[in-house]
Amino acid sequence: MSNVFTPRDPAYEERVRESFARQSHMATLGASIAFIAPGQVHLAMPFAPQFCQQNGFLHAGAITSVADSANGYAAYTLTPPDTDVLAVEFKINLLAPAKGAGFLACAQVLRPGRTLTVCQADVYTTGASDRVLIATMLSTIIVRPIDR
Repeated sequence: MSNVFTPRDPAYEERVRESFARQSHMATLGASIAFIAPGQVHLAMPFAPQFCQQNGFLHAGAITSVADSANGYAAYTLTPPDTDVLAVEFKINLLAPAKGAGFLACAQVLRPGRTLTVCQADVYTTGASDRVLIATMLSTIIVRPIDR
């Protein structure tokens, strides 16, 4: 069940897309935005052998990266236009080996705040087989003024 939030910036989607386009790490992973709504962002990432660990599963670092970015952007959808976000804390539970054609990190804001926002991202496999929940991340995101 997701909450319904009102964005503080009517141009939130444009800001998220512009910021995401500057994410060289997400580009390296092949990640893309699959969905944006107030308080929610889904990021898709294809399976890529160069990001695997020794047993052929996608490395936990790659899964953590996409979940972290999804949570950050979910929080960013609710911030004023003169702010930015950074993760200050997160915990990830790796629930199953990351094996699939691709992955989808579905993030949502659990509690927005003026300074701190709490988000959760669930990461699923995508592709021909059944969708499998492989990880869940709980994050605290700080909202801060843009450095100029």
